[in-house]
Order: sequence, then C-alpha cells, then structure tokens
Amino acid sequence: MMRLAKLPALPDAAGTYRWFYADVTAGPYSAVCIFMLGSLFSPRYSVAARRGGRPLEHSAVNFALYHEGVRRLWVLSEYARAELETPGRLRIGRSTLSYEGDGTVVRMSVDDWTAPWGRPVRAGLTLEPMTPVGEVVQLMPGLPHYWQALAPRSQARLEVSSLGIEASGLGYHDTNHGGELLGARLSGWHWARTHREDETVVDYHLPEGVAPLRVVAGARGVRCERGPALVEARPTHITSWGLRVPSRLHAGNVVVGQPKLLESSPFYARLEARQGPLDSLGEVADFRRFHSPFIRWMAHFRTRMGRAA
Repeated sequence: MMRLAKLPALPDAAGTYRWFYADVTAGPYSAVCIFMLGSLFSPRYSVAARRGGRPLEHSAVNFALYHEGVRRLWVLSEYARAELETPGRLRIGRSTLSYEGDGTVVRMSVDDWTAPWGRPVRAGLTLEPMTPVGEVVQLMPGLPHYWQALAPRSQARLEVSSLGIEASGLGYHDTNHGGELLGARLSGWHWARTHREDETVVDYHLPEGVAPLRVVAGARGVRCERGPALVEARPTHITSWGLRVPSRLHAGNVVVGQPKLLESSPFYARLEARQGPLDSLGEVADFRRFHSPFIRWMAHFRTRMGRAA
C-alpha cells in the first residue's frame, strides 16, 4: 500500500515545474485529473518563466471525462497561486489534492468550470493504492526531468456530481517534476499505462534513442527498469494537427489495440485502447512545438483564467 503522507517538494525557481497526475477507468468511463505547478499547458508560463516568473504563479487544474472514448467534460483553469494547506493537502482554486489515512488514500476533488464556456463541474477521484510507491527516476541522462509512480495500481472511484455519475474501477497516480522548462532540451515523449488483470504496466518512450523506461506494479510490488531500445520502429500516423502518434498502444510487446484519439492538438494527444481485460491510456507530447508563438496563442482557447476562492 502507498505510504506517502505528505506531498513531495513543490517547485519554486523560474522554469521549474511539478504536476500530479491521476486517471481512473470505470466501466464505460475514463477520467484524467492533473494538478499542475508551472503548468504544462500554460502559454503564459512559457513566456513568463524566461523573465523570472515562478511556477506557483501559473498553477492549473485539468480534469477530463470521457464516455466510451468521447469527451464529455474538459476543465483547464489556470490560477495565479497554489496553497499547501497541510503537508498532505494542496489547493488550487477551489480544487484540492490530498493524501489521507496516513498516505493510504489519494483524493482529488475538482470544483471548477469547463473551458472555455464556464459550465460548473464538481468531480472527485478517490484512489486506494494496491502497491507501494515507485522510485524516482531520471527520464533522460544529464537532464533535470524526473518521474515517479506514486500509486501505479489502485482501487478507484469516480464521482461527477454535476452529471450524476458514480462508478468504480482501477486507478493510476504519478508525479513529474523538472528543473527547467519542458522543450528547452527535452523535446518530447510518449507513454502508455496498461491495466492487466493482475498488474499494471507503464512504458515511457523518450527521444534521441534513449532506452525506454518501464514500471510494473502488482502483487510482487513495484519494479522499474530501463529496457533496450526498440529494434524495429512501431507504426505511427499523423494527426490532423500534424502530430505523430502511435497507430497501436502496447504493453511491452503485447498489442492492446488501435487507440481512440481522446484529445488532439498541435503539440499534445491523449489516446485510449481497450481489448478484453487490457485497458491502455497513453499520451504524446511535443514540447518544442508548444513554445511556438502561434501554438501558444491557440492554447489560450483551451484554458480559462480562474480566480482563487
């Protein structure tokens, strides 16, 4: 079981970042929630960080709900502050991330509005970890970007009171942090999380021929290893935005299936594939594209600026 009663250190220096990610698969529903400090999606932080802007001044909450592969809700609200209310509880706007029960329960509560139309959303993800915390790993040799699977396999509950949804399933929770802007030297990545019947596998693929990372979490604990680079290139295709994404999602060498494109943009895509007991959720990011002035301008339309409660 997870034993993390307090949040890891929050970022402070210009250009640094940390986010806390969770997803839940529950019957026909999938949901993703991210609490971001030095927001990955913030066109404002992309500029401000180069001028000394601090990450907590560009905090954000992202929540997305999907039903059978179709988006139902999208929240992406940026705030000028974040508050660590206790060592185990973070607040951004009206939304909170907390570690409860001496670190055996993860709770994300979203109280916000959709972007850009401002429809109210109240939702919650509750995860009860079934495995220990994974180790902190450096993604690229020599670069200050790190990843840690905090609760890679969890019993989970999804509640969206604004739509009357309550469902149970499996959950996943991790954190990324870094000492410089993504895209400064780390150009991008793609990764996929797959729940199997008895374990969860996460494969993290990196650029420049760096060997991929893999986390396997199950009854025997959590192990992280850096595997050999792929011998053969796997099939990809180009989205309508010109972003190259996998044509199939894999768990190691096992093909889960052709994914549905849940989110698509010029620099970021979210994909999902299900086949029998296998459930994969993956993301592709091209951070250098995001720093293009045109794409930064476009990103304003997917984000709303919030005011603290």
